Amino acid sequence: MTTFGDMLYHLGGVPVAGFDPVMLAGGNWYFCDPTHGTAQGDALTPQSANSSLLTCYNLTRDGYNDGVIFMGGATAYNPAVAFVWANSYTHLLGTSTQPGRGQRCRIVATAAAGFTPVMTFSGDGCVIKNIQINNEKATGSAAGVALVTGQRNVFENVFFMCPTATDAASYSLKVGSGENTFIRCTIGQHTLVRSAASYGLWIYDYGGDPQGNKFINCEVLSWSNVTTHLPIKIDAITIDNFTVQFENLLVDNIYAGGGALGHAITDGATDVYHQVILRGNCMFVGCGDGIATPVTYVWSGAPAAAATVGAVHPGN
Repeated sequence: MTTFGDMLYHLGGVPVAGFDPVMLAGGNWYFCDPTHGTAQGDALTPQSANSSLLTCYNLTRDGYNDGVIFMGGATAYNPAVAFVWANSYTHLLGTSTQPGRGQRCRIVATAAAGFTPVMTFSGDGCVIKNIQINNEKATGSAAGVALVTGQRNVFENVFFMCPTATDAASYSLKVGSGENTFIRCTIGQHTLVRSAASYGLWIYDYGGDPQGNKFINCEVLSWSNVTTHLPIKIDAITIDNFTVQFENLLVDNIYAGGGALGHAITDGATDVYHQVILRGNCMFVGCGDGIATPVTYVWSGAPAAAATVGAVHPGN
């Protein structure tokens, strides 16, 4: 077991080697425990954890590799205001190792809060790991779960649930910035029926820099009773170096009487040189007979004869 020699009790004796390398970057770390923490906790040890994620976040400094350890349990953290994670190189690590769906390190906006989105990640160079984000906002207007406008962040094992609201333009994850990496993330779910033209993953242009995002071993899930739900929507992005990369992607839609979706990916980017790249073993379930519309800029590593679903360009 390895701990910081001069910060043993600052980190509560937590074994930092193997949890995440960012804990070795010299920043300050704070503990959030919505189940057993208190509003008076100083957040310096697990035993004195604070119950509020916002309180812990407000202790961090922009650019210093500070972070928050979110301790999983029976109680979710319910933000009182829409949460903006604006500090760069500031990290959020959940203690739950449960993969994908069902994360017990939960950030849940209640129906009464009515936020859209619940969290905005506008900082750069952050690591967000083992976290669930959910929006229980009721029907009545579009609802979002998480918005990413910062660059070069890593989201690993994060569950971006679909919002309770089904209104058109609701989304689980909306990404507008560049060079972010999503690893083993679950986007959407099979629990709540999508009954309007909503989105799972929505990629758009925030400030002219949405290129180079990677989705590795991720799953995009939905349960639709309309054909207008879009598992992956790429907006009308015009920049000439726009690329997005999906590796070992699963798009899995269960349809409930309304017909299968026409496509897994709707590509609205307009530059004639942009690229939507499918690497490794990508699978598309419940999405009709097409991977993407249009398929013009979608590339796959499989030979043409193996591209049995849709008509993507073979990369070899």
